[in-house]
Amino acid sequence: MLISDTGAGDFLCISLVNGFIQLRYNLGDKTVILQTFQKVRANGNTWHSLQAGRVGNEGYLDLDGINVTQKASPGMNALDTHTDFFVGGVSSLNLVNSMAVENEPTGFTGCIREIVINNRELKLTVSDPKGGANVGDCDGTACGYSVCKNNGTCQVGNSGFSCSCPQEWVGSTCEQSIHCSQNRCGSQALCIPQPTSFSYICICALGWSGKYCDSKIKFFIAKFIGNSYIKYTDPYYGKRDLQYSRISLNFTTNQTEGLIAWMGKGEDEDNDFLAIGLANGTLKVVINLGERISVPLIHSKYSTCCDERWHFVTVVQNQTCIKVYLDDELILFEDIDPHRKYTALNYGGICYFGGFEIGRKVNIVTMGLFQKEFIGKIKDVVLFQDSKKIQLMKAEGYNVYSGNYGN
Repeated sequence: MLISDTGAGDFLCISLVNGFIQLRYNLGDKTVILQTFQKVRANGNTWHSLQAGRVGNEGYLDLDGINVTQKASPGMNALDTHTDFFVGGVSSLNLVNSMAVENEPTGFTGCIREIVINNRELKLTVSDPKGGANVGDCDGTACGYSVCKNNGTCQVGNSGFSCSCPQEWVGSTCEQSIHCSQNRCGSQALCIPQPTSFSYICICALGWSGKYCDSKIKFFIAKFIGNSYIKYTDPYYGKRDLQYSRISLNFTTNQTEGLIAWMGKGEDEDNDFLAIGLANGTLKVVINLGERISVPLIHSKYSTCCDERWHFVTVVQNQTCIKVYLDDELILFEDIDPHRKYTALNYGGICYFGGFEIGRKVNIVTMGLFQKEFIGKIKDVVLFQDSKKIQLMKAEGYNVYSGNYGN
């Protein structure tokens, strides 16, 4: 049983009912119920593959490749939950919403592994969860299902376990590529194996450069090379008036596609965000204030953004009214929701520039709103009406270099 909220309000629950798998969710207006066509095999030694979830208010449930769907209907389409995520049961069963399960709620008996929520795997270890009770090791040995990485084979020994690694991997848990086993990357770097050339490259943390990321650098103009990102945490987020947001920055590029800035956590489809980027050589701004209603605003009058000149862009959000300025000219002005159902930009205090963390592709995280990471330079970033610019050097990031001089 998986519960994403307890008590009254929105919830999403997966449960085992008379041998069938049920998915139940409520987005605030009605409870939707999906049930598998087939029963699970309760013989204690058969693993089943289960996928379940929702896109808007359209649900899906897949057991071992057999799919059940619930078509979308008018109504709420965002899951608004603010509690912990429970697996196998909850701390007190009387907290479970009465509509979340068909019968009296009971805890799950069995084994669960490889839980992935919004493309992120939950670590089912002793130390990673916030809490729990009466949970044991289902494998019964020191191996478990994912102790050995990268298709390594786990072998139980008298003093624990050992991993037999594939040819390309080494380490106690097969966690390191052979191409990085003797790398010269500095401590402020990531080693990225290059199997085709039997070599590696070093990805430098913010403030470092050089082939091995061993040269300290400072800059006020950030240069992005395509697999770069800066993640800035706004220290004043708790004091911000989120109904009146503002971001301004200068950028230059010779590319027609790229994500310049993303105000928002970027963790799942329900996160609010304000995004600035390029699409087909023109400026594109996208706002989502709630219920995944993302409104793209595209400036198509001129294709002047990829001319390698500096351009100054400002986006102002006044509740649902959005103004976009390019080089001090008002180019877009739109009320994205005259009914004002959602008026605040709950961006979580997180701002990304140029892209997202290594391995998180822009087209995936933005769900196709932007196609590529940014290649170019960014400077003079200001949030809200702050008197000072963001100090990009003090943020988190990789593969960002000094753009202060020349190319």
